[in-house]
Amino acid sequence: MINVGVLGATGAVGQRFVELLADHPWFHLQTLTASERSAGKPYEKVVNWRLETPFPDEIGDCIVSPTTVEAVADLDIVFSALPADIARSLEAEMADAGLIVCSNASSHRMDPTVPLLIAEINPDHTGLIDVQHDRGRDGCIVTNPNCSTIMLSCSLAPLLPHGIRDVKVATLQAISGAGFDGIPGMAICDNVIPYIGSEEEKMSEEPRKILGTFNGSEIEPITFPISASCNRVPVIDGHMLSVWVEAECGVEEAKKAFENWAAPFSGLPTQPDKTLHIFSQPDRPQTRLDRNLGDGMTVSIGRIREGIRYTAMGHNTIRGAAGSSVLNAELLKKKGYI
Repeated sequence: MINVGVLGATGAVGQRFVELLADHPWFHLQTLTASERSAGKPYEKVVNWRLETPFPDEIGDCIVSPTTVEAVADLDIVFSALPADIARSLEAEMADAGLIVCSNASSHRMDPTVPLLIAEINPDHTGLIDVQHDRGRDGCIVTNPNCSTIMLSCSLAPLLPHGIRDVKVATLQAISGAGFDGIPGMAICDNVIPYIGSEEEKMSEEPRKILGTFNGSEIEPITFPISASCNRVPVIDGHMLSVWVEAECGVEEAKKAFENWAAPFSGLPTQPDKTLHIFSQPDRPQTRLDRNLGDGMTVSIGRIREGIRYTAMGHNTIRGAAGSSVLNAELLKKKGYI
């Protein structure tokens, strides 16, 4: 069994990690870390469990550790739900100490030696782990992208062979993306907020790396421009994207590209039967109805029209965060890095 831990286990993404790892067939959830005020206490006493799934009682009496290198030194993998400012130095220290760090934080996503990984989309980018090892790091850092970037990149992957020239995207992003205490109720009820700090920059930059080509030593990024406009809406879970793509194909070719695309591998525990689900109904996907497809790991695409225009949607804290990170770790095991 592979021993793993969760850094920042009491927050929104941390709780998703715990949910996904509590009964994982490959990974043994051994250590949970949180702030100093929670350290030394049972997890069930310090976490305010807010997920729709039942609290995993088998984890309840796990004593929370401080978030330090020493607290996780005996683990194989740590899954990081840390804030970016804390993650930047701490994740590097843990990787240097020999740990595999699968991170949801943004701190190292654009580091040229760190894979920005969506397991089914760019699995060859795990080659950057060897670059980290060649530069003297005993462990490694592997990151998953921003939540909306994951939905966008999954939807663009089938269109890459059709000569994408330009991408524009407008997002309608759920409030859980800001964390449990991120947006006051009076601010979001009966409201749409047309700004999410640094989100548009992430969506413009991260897909270039994800969809780029690994040449054996570095990522050669894609060159077409991506313009994003991001909005927060009063939905609990599920990010929806309206996407406009200029490409060297018509709408029928685009539909076939979406329908015929398949993941390059299968059989990982967190992997859905279908990474992409294509809707033909004119009013789908919808966040409430479709965010939990594939146990929250499927990205839905619908309203494919001339332009090329379409709607994409996915569960932001599962596929867009913890689930993608766990799937990345499963891919590392499959490829022999663990």
